[in-house]
Amino acid sequence: MTSILICCTPAQGHVAPLLAIATHLAGEGHDVRFLGGRAYADRVRAAGLPFLPLPEEGDLDLDHANEAYPERAALTGLKEVQWSMVNLFARPAVHQVRAIDAALAERPADVVLADLMSFGAILYCARPRSERLPLILVNIGPLQTVDPDSAPFGFGMPPLPAPFGRLRNRLLQAMSKPVFAPVVRELREAGEKVGVHLPDDFVFGDLPTATDRVIQLTVPAFEYPRPTIPDTVRFIGPVSRGATAPLPEWWDDLDGSRPVVHVSQGTVANNDLDQLVRPTIDALADEDVLLVIATGGRPVAGLGPLPANVRAAEYLPYDDLFPKLAAFVSNGGYGGLHFALRHGVPIVAAGTTEDKMETTARVAWSGTGINLKTRSPKPAAVRRAVRRVLGDPRYREAAARIGSDIAAAPGLAGVEAVIAELVPRAADRVRD
Repeated sequence: MTSILICCTPAQGHVAPLLAIATHLAGEGHDVRFLGGRAYADRVRAAGLPFLPLPEEGDLDLDHANEAYPERAALTGLKEVQWSMVNLFARPAVHQVRAIDAALAERPADVVLADLMSFGAILYCARPRSERLPLILVNIGPLQTVDPDSAPFGFGMPPLPAPFGRLRNRLLQAMSKPVFAPVVRELREAGEKVGVHLPDDFVFGDLPTATDRVIQLTVPAFEYPRPTIPDTVRFIGPVSRGATAPLPEWWDDLDGSRPVVHVSQGTVANNDLDQLVRPTIDALADEDVLLVIATGGRPVAGLGPLPANVRAAEYLPYDDLFPKLAAFVSNGGYGGLHFALRHGVPIVAAGTTEDKMETTARVAWSGTGINLKTRSPKPAAVRRAVRRVLGDPRYREAAARIGSDIAAAPGLAGVEAVIAELVPRAADRVRD
């Protein structure tokens, strides 16, 4: 039995995959503790896992960040990324690393596993190897590296052939340093408070080099090819399954008589459903499709009167819904995109906040859908894009190819294999 401390950023998109991993590891006989936000305590305990709360200063309500921080809601692109990285992730890091230390002091473990945005774990890993446990980061978003073959994270630019591509990337790397300098500065200051010194050559955006292993929750076909990808990275495919939700009373309307299109703004960037949900309603009101909406917990009544071909619910059972879909209109949340890809569903993506400049760019690059390159598209643009992904079989074929790769990926079993690389007795268990 391996003892594992899991440290999770307090946000739904982070909790879902980390809790899936924690539940699987516990089910395989490992000793697992879950350090996370108090809002998720009941879910963790319901899964039969010991829950450790983050201290109040490190337990931000990231699921409602736009409401808690109106200044963030007004930002897009790199400005929003910079603000969020400083205020929502780097600043709480000092409290997170203290929580990790306290949990390990109370009861030792063999390995720490954290999601990539748990910057406290980055600080923990910056200690000398003799003073810390092995650390595995689980990346729930696009892979972040700094290398000559990739544009810096946050620009949303797919690779270009060398030598022009490498020249472009060098210029962009130089441009990005001032953007992320405040993030690095905040992390350094947080580290000094807990006696941790980040390496002088630490570069934000190159996090795979700052840890022992990175578990990437996708397959290579949905990630840019990199000849210089760090050997610490392991692709295992997505691990989340749909949350349990009751079937709405209109569920039988999804009988296959019309193509079913689903639109969602996720659970974080859904404070203003006029950004994507409303334009999609207006775009498809007169189309021969059935539009299905998940409001991400927002009251359905807030949508107002709906056209005859629209159905809505606060939450929907994705494992049941996605096999019925002909297209998915998304703000680019990584988990939602992978639900679509798992089922070979083509995508219309429209998002520019958090990591969505990168996720939506990968949708277009992979041929699995269309990137509208805005978080607030016009109804006409949504209509054209939906018609294209429904009418051109190449989008569905590309999504199906990646879906096949996901089906063949190790998934949750791959997590144990990565732990076994770092903890010898875990390796013995896997061999048994």
